[in-house]
Amino acid sequence: MIGADGTQLGIVPLEVALEKAQEEGLDLVEISPNARPPVCKIMDYGKYKYEAKKKAAEARKRQVVVQVKEIKLRPKTDEHDYGVKVRNVRRFLEDGNKARVTIMFRGREIAHKEIGQKLLQNVAEDVKDVGVIEQAPRLEGRQMFMVLAPNPKIRAQLREQKGTETRPAPSQNPGRDGESAPAAE
Repeated sequence: MIGADGTQLGIVPLEVALEKAQEEGLDLVEISPNARPPVCKIMDYGKYKYEAKKKAAEARKRQVVVQVKEIKLRPKTDEHDYGVKVRNVRRFLEDGNKARVTIMFRGREIAHKEIGQKLLQNVAEDVKDVGVIEQAPRLEGRQMFMVLAPNPKIRAQLREQKGTETRPAPSQNPGRDGESAPAAE
């Protein structure tokens, strides 16, 4: 048995352990039931459950959720539109998300799959400094797609850069009409 302050109280019968916990106004909680003899601790069980819930919530908050963003192109996509789409893919990868690039074929365009392949290779080449190909180009029906993932090395560098950026002090923020904002009291 372990006391409320964390001290070892030794091996005691169940009745004595329950009585001691009741004297202190706390609960007797079995920590490791598979041990011989089982280990119990005197503690506030409600507080223990609350802290465990808080730890689980904190772990979920720190967990990074990677989204898959999609960009759609066609074999006849013009240069400027292509540039805008590639810039978006680059932004998605820099933000730590995956990017799915889809080529949609219409009508007889499907006869020229090599154009779609070349377009996807060009996208991969244009973003190779921030992303890597996670899933190679593949054709499903009238769509050809590939999945790009953020480059782990670049991701670490971006994280370091964001950590070194400084924000202006609140007193330096201008108010309306360019005047400095009044200090809060």
